[in-house]
Amino acid sequence: MKKYRIRVGLDVDDTLYECNSYAVSIINSRHPDEEPLKVEDIKHWGGTGRRVEERIKLYSDPEFVRTQPITDGAQEFVQKLSEIADVFFVTAVPACCMSARAERLIKDFPEIPAENIIMGTRKDVISLDIMLDDGAHNISSSRAAYPVLFRKPWNSGLSGLLSVNSYNDFLHFCEMVRNSFSEKFPALGKGGVLCLVGPSGSSKTEIANELTKIKGFEKPLTSTTRPRRKSEDDTSYRFISESKFISEMKEGRYIETTVYSGYHFGTSQNDILPIVERGGVAVIPIDICGAITLKNLYRQRAMLVFTRRERPDAIKSIISRDIDLDDKTRRIMSLDFEYRNSEVCDVEINVGDDISTVVDKIVSLVNQK
Repeated sequence: MKKYRIRVGLDVDDTLYECNSYAVSIINSRHPDEEPLKVEDIKHWGGTGRRVEERIKLYSDPEFVRTQPITDGAQEFVQKLSEIADVFFVTAVPACCMSARAERLIKDFPEIPAENIIMGTRKDVISLDIMLDDGAHNISSSRAAYPVLFRKPWNSGLSGLLSVNSYNDFLHFCEMVRNSFSEKFPALGKGGVLCLVGPSGSSKTEIANELTKIKGFEKPLTSTTRPRRKSEDDTSYRFISESKFISEMKEGRYIETTVYSGYHFGTSQNDILPIVERGGVAVIPIDICGAITLKNLYRQRAMLVFTRRERPDAIKSIISRDIDLDDKTRRIMSLDFEYRNSEVCDVEINVGDDISTVVDKIVSLVNQK
């Protein structure tokens, strides 16, 4: 059966070329006697709160656009993506920089036709199958069937959006979409990973806890910077500081990391692999970003189950939790994005008040031949 050739749009700044980090390095070189800026200081795409105007002015400088470093692996990524998809560069640059941007793209990515370069700030009017962008405002207004956020420090506080951490994860996601009508159902009978994906308030944690009471199902210990709740002990999460988490992440401890409601979460291969190797099922309540990473790693031995709960019930659950008001607000505001993630999961299960029924359905799916 001939596979549909999907249309994929790629943002350019901080997706294919270094932008914020390059600007920060230039600014720091101009002010050697001042405390250096860090990429982590950038909390959103616009201003940083420190030397904002100098940084923003660089983005309208043709020489800056002409000399932006290519992100490591970007050329290989685009080449691989072009083998399975029609690739379009969707980039917002001032008119004075358009020629410099087009010349760079044509030179650095010769496999993509020049007519596939789309320039302008109205990304919300462009209709594609999949769009990859580091700007949350572009993702939230995108007309693409699957708008995907490329995780960066300045968008790490957002929750619920379909997102990836790496080129490899995005390539695998594109393959998932392309093969969605012919891919075999996951087989976890000899061990694998069960990712519980769903909106906040959909009982993922409760379902995971009930599953782990059944022989063969185990919950690996996920690390998080989230504060411990009154009902939690040391078996719930590995609670650590943000500085320790970032240090461990840079050291390569985690195979997947994500940020949910402003807190970091990460899973180590050392926590998952022993479960899978002895034929068990690792049960992980996780957001879609981490789930895609695990699906990329374990392929047909990873099952993504979307736990759908009616919106009013999900909101009631969020409101009743022992979390601060800002956290509740972020979770409720992310619900619309999170419900869309059901489209990329292997199966969807409706969650009511009877958790045992949901658990029985999941066990049946895992055990089916």
